[in-house]
Amino acid sequence: MSYRISILDKSPLAEGETAVQALKRTLDLAQRAESWGYHRFWIAEHHNTGQVASPSPEVVIGWLLGQTRRIRIGSGGVMLQHYSPYKVAENFNLLASIAPGRVDLGVGKAPGGLPLSTRALQQGVHHPEHISFADRLAQLDNWLSLTESEGNDTVRATPIPPQRPDGFLLGASLESAELAAQLDWNFVFAAHLNGDPQLLSDVLNRWRALSRRDAMVAVQVVVADNAEIAARLAEAVQVWNVRLESGLRASVGSEEQALEFARQAGSPVLEIVKRKSSLLHGTALQVRTQLDTLHRYYGVDEFIIDTPVAEGAARLTSLRLLAEALNRVEVAS
Repeated sequence: MSYRISILDKSPLAEGETAVQALKRTLDLAQRAESWGYHRFWIAEHHNTGQVASPSPEVVIGWLLGQTRRIRIGSGGVMLQHYSPYKVAENFNLLASIAPGRVDLGVGKAPGGLPLSTRALQQGVHHPEHISFADRLAQLDNWLSLTESEGNDTVRATPIPPQRPDGFLLGASLESAELAAQLDWNFVFAAHLNGDPQLLSDVLNRWRALSRRDAMVAVQVVVADNAEIAARLAEAVQVWNVRLESGLRASVGSEEQALEFARQAGSPVLEIVKRKSSLLHGTALQVRTQLDTLHRYYGVDEFIIDTPVAEGAARLTSLRLLAEALNRVEVAS
């Protein structure tokens, strides 16, 4: 195959599970992903939810780096609106010093939770209104670039690693692609949240016009031993868009979450829409065919695979079968 495959993991909790069990499975999956031939293993950031156990990707990244050998480990992504760019640079320079050449810093624009958790994260932190996300990302890039001291007053995000962590901006808009190109960062189109084919085409065309870096796309994928099982697992996965009078927007997993987002934000709803599913599902051969088609049509160099299945055995089976179908691994489990 002429494209790479990687994994985005949220440490989901199956029914009746604890966070301890979910995180142990994340470690097991990262180690298996390394042997199965996946290129990267990324940890998501989600707040104030009992469904996933990944509020702090940088903590889990350090844990995984120490128990894997080759696979790249990173965030998918750090929700930069909540944090000091300087502190994020320190965290990832430290990680890149622990495992040089293996650390990815993925950054996202979304809040990673509903408004109550956003307010809790930002409580007591001064966030001037004029500091846009673009400004924050530029500051982060600057801190990562400052490696030499120019005097006693120089501030650097120490420790300085032998190799800077690779930067990735996750988004689903022309604006995000243009910002990533401007800073010479990698860009990942978030088709797992917005799989509109025309938008994907427009954004990737713009990306190629601005950057020589690879075209990367995050997709939701469910693979099973037969198409019926895969369809049943995929049927439970939903993406809803909510837009409020205040201007806030979000992508959530149910209509109930959309209404709760509006309640917590204290703003009337302008629109709640269930998005047409872009999830790829079926047998390993069927999903390989779908990925091959996307690769040829859009010129995708790497797919970041999000498997939105909480049940552990089904999740592992899905990712193993996909690796086998793409000739990344020759043994079963």
